[in-house]
Amino acid sequence: MNNLKSIVVPVFNEEGAIFDVYKKIKATLVNMGHEIIFINDSSTDNTKDILNDIAKNDGCVKIVHFARNYGQTAAMMAGIDHAKGDIIIAIDSDGQNDPEDIPRLLEKIDEGYDVVSGWRKNRQDNAISRTLPSFIANKIISWVSGVKLHDYGCSLKAYRKEVIKEVRLYGEMHRFIPIYAHWFGAKVTEIPVNHFPRTTGKSKYGINRTFKVILDLMVVKFLQRYLSKPIYLIGGFGVLCMIVGLMSFFYASYLKLFQGVSYINTPLPLLSVMTILMGFLSVLLGIMSEILVRTYYESQNKKPYFIKSTVNI
Repeated sequence: MNNLKSIVVPVFNEEGAIFDVYKKIKATLVNMGHEIIFINDSSTDNTKDILNDIAKNDGCVKIVHFARNYGQTAAMMAGIDHAKGDIIIAIDSDGQNDPEDIPRLLEKIDEGYDVVSGWRKNRQDNAISRTLPSFIANKIISWVSGVKLHDYGCSLKAYRKEVIKEVRLYGEMHRFIPIYAHWFGAKVTEIPVNHFPRTTGKSKYGINRTFKVILDLMVVKFLQRYLSKPIYLIGGFGVLCMIVGLMSFFYASYLKLFQGVSYINTPLPLLSVMTILMGFLSVLLGIMSEILVRTYYESQNKKPYFIKSTVNI
């Protein structure tokens, strides 16, 4: 294990804050072996030139420029892929996170934790548009995932590289890294961290992001429970539909035979046909999903489990 710490900083249009963020990170890590990886998510302001100047004068700084805007999750993945350190610390580029909290995160890592998440306990954002929706989202995510954190949205987190190096994220799923790590057996905790008001630029996130997070959470839950056996979910729904269809048919037949109610006077026959057909198609879709899952694992030599350690391999 090396002692290098990799600081990953996704950046998008932060020309007014990025240099100050860099200086604060350097001041905090002055006595530590470190690298700072800035992921420029195709900024349209002067961010690119500022980052290039920083890298020209500091060999510890690495820059990745994206060809177009891919979003914070892709930037996080790029930072992880390029990180050389055993400990990876992610931090925002807008100056609202405090680099002086990084040593406290590392102290918890040294205590044996694999993921340490920041908790903006005294959050300096608009209470209605940012803090309240975030509070509700965190409660839902914690309830659905079983990983109890107060602040999934806080970018300031520290990870052991071995617990996230195989993680592949899409959409807005960077906030769910602690959940993925927990699946692999990682020990996850959180600590309160400082949070400052934004003084430059403007927030890149709107209320529409909440809906993206909800949809991504549904995907995470599906991957957690049904990735290796999708037939249990899709096929189970299909069987339920067929049962409803058969019950509707039998009840319609009972009305016809014993109460003289014609099939054309009740919607039950149509309901029977539709639900049985839907159930049959769902079972077929479940079987096709099973085939796709096996193709996914076998074509990439992936296994539906993870080995924590081996001996004499």
